[in-house]
Amino acid sequence: MKVSKIALVVALALGGASVVATSASAQRAGVTREKKEDKQSKQQEATFTSSSGAKLNLSKAERAAMAPLVTALQAQDWNAARAALPAAQSAAQGTDARYNVAALQLKIGLGLNDVAMQSAAIDALIASGGVPAANLPVLYRNQAALAQQSNNSAKAEAALTKWMELEPNNPDALVSLAENKAAGRKPAEAVALLERAIAARKAAGQQVPDSWYKRGLKFAYEGKMLPQSVKFSQGLVQAYPTKENWRDSLLIYRDLNRTDPKTNLDVLRLMRAAKALSGERDFYELADTLNNGGLPGESKAVLDEGISMRMVDGNKAAFRDLLNNANGKVAEDKRALTGLEAKAKAAPGGTQALSIGDAYYGYGNYAKAVELYRAAIQKGGVDMSVANTRLGMALAQAGQKAEAEAAFRAVSGPRSDLASYWLIWLNQRG
Repeated sequence: MKVSKIALVVALALGGASVVATSASAQRAGVTREKKEDKQSKQQEATFTSSSGAKLNLSKAERAAMAPLVTALQAQDWNAARAALPAAQSAAQGTDARYNVAALQLKIGLGLNDVAMQSAAIDALIASGGVPAANLPVLYRNQAALAQQSNNSAKAEAALTKWMELEPNNPDALVSLAENKAAGRKPAEAVALLERAIAARKAAGQQVPDSWYKRGLKFAYEGKMLPQSVKFSQGLVQAYPTKENWRDSLLIYRDLNRTDPKTNLDVLRLMRAAKALSGERDFYELADTLNNGGLPGESKAVLDEGISMRMVDGNKAAFRDLLNNANGKVAEDKRALTGLEAKAKAAPGGTQALSIGDAYYGYGNYAKAVELYRAAIQKGGVDMSVANTRLGMALAQAGQKAEAEAAFRAVSGPRSDLASYWLIWLNQRG
């Protein structure tokens, strides 16, 4: 968060005391000698006005002490203005005087590029009690930014909190405070603030920056907050469905969820469906998992895909051996499927049907996979969350969107989050 000179000057120009008040000495030209003393007094009283033209409530002593300061500022003699500032500050007792002197102090700080003076001036402006309510948010925002520059995190947090309290639905205020909370190792508070910021941005009909989702995901991941991690990661891939975002989101979900082998397999399958497998490690993990799980057809398909995309070097020993192993099993596996399918359909329970459905899914025969998955669900004796997830996957791959959505929505329990990721991918297919 940076300090904006423009923002500061604008804040001061929108009412209240003006930083461009004219000194009495600048108005004395044209005053006749015979009436000089009387008119000087009236001119001095009249020339200290707000930017809107309203007369400032200043005492004679306050006007006298402020006049040299204003004169120096009109001449942009910053050193002379700095020298005149202490006397004006000492004389300023009323609200208008304190506010106007602080405004002039800020102008000096900006002219001299003196960050410490800018910070002190903003503090004085806020403390004066003369800041128009509409200008307080930008002052607290800049107070926080200057405090952060000086590594005063406590002061920055207090200022950002004030800003948020004044504008509770301002997404920028919420995000800035969230970043401060995260830096202070308060991930739960940071996550809650970012959730509010995203909701506020959406309520305003504005696109949420991808960085907000990523920061929220980072904070939630570091805080080991699974539900919040899922929420941010799903929001990220919904709004920004890049390969990189899909991969990062699913890997974080898997790491935090400590997935079982079946869930891990379906996470990797979704990564493949979303074109998010990246590099040899991803392709090898999925192909090896499939091969060890008795699905050589799908293992071969993954390896062939990786080689065709030039993400896998088929000549490397590990990939060559894995591909040879899969190739050696495919023909026999396919021959056995018909007989195994009949046995699965005749079995009282659905375990075999679920297994044969997996095999057909691996060979890309999604119609058969759907048939067997439905048989498994009807017979029972299987994990219904697994069966419904894989039924949804097969239906999605077969182009039956409505039926796939119904299957994914039927998933409950720990797998419901994974089903939600699949639903997001399904809806992005068009």
